[in-house]
Amino acid sequence: MRPGRPTAIIAEDEPHLARFLVERLQACWPELDIRGVAGNGIEARDLLETERPQVAFLDIRMPGMSGLDVARTLDGIDVVFVTAYDEYAVQAFERAAVDYVLKPVTDERLAATVERLKDRLLLRQRAEARPVSPQLLEALAALREHLGEGSPARRERLAWIRAAVGAQIRMIPVEDVVYFEANDKYTSVYTAEGEALIRTPLKELLAQLDPDRFWQIHRGTIVNVAEIAGATRDVTGRVKVNLKGRPEKLAVSRAFAHRFRQM
Repeated sequence: MRPGRPTAIIAEDEPHLARFLVERLQACWPELDIRGVAGNGIEARDLLETERPQVAFLDIRMPGMSGLDVARTLDGIDVVFVTAYDEYAVQAFERAAVDYVLKPVTDERLAATVERLKDRLLLRQRAEARPVSPQLLEALAALREHLGEGSPARRERLAWIRAAVGAQIRMIPVEDVVYFEANDKYTSVYTAEGEALIRTPLKELLAQLDPDRFWQIHRGTIVNVAEIAGATRDVTGRVKVNLKGRPEKLAVSRAFAHRFRQM
């Protein structure tokens, strides 16, 4: 293995699906060194202990041990669950999974997972290459406490949205959300790819989002600041937000118009 080359193992009890995943990973992540493929949970556990890869792609329902049980034994390995079952998503993210990919796996979905893994591996490499002095760690801890980042509310910022898309459940990274909109008994979650639904009320959702990244712009609308392309004001002074990832324009109520005075 070349120095710095990322490594992974795959655990999948259906051989044709394992071959498919190897093939697609080699296509979208050529530099990835796949060190082995396990056909059941026990083989996966043993292979992980032997190879100590950086990434593990685990099916959830496998003979011997489930993927969730295998993940409990891991430390310092990024886990991606690849499964046909959406009901384990919450348990998967309780295991600090990097991603939860539902079968059938598309190239676009796998490419998004690969980019997320690359980002995590790069951050880890940078942290290992630049040791932080104890003095700096103390200063950062003091700053986090001053900013309130050590509080329970700060630690519980929402990272994933578990939403319904048709008959399926999808785990959406919160940074992929363009905006949220109140919709009768539901809240609509809009991404560049489409719309999903969640039952969390907008007010409750707002309390879980990072206020520096998500702005309420209307009683029924929260927008991802990074997805704002600009704002326009009509002759009556009404403001509308133009988005990067979607064609619609979002109305801004007068209570929140001050956010866009400089636009």
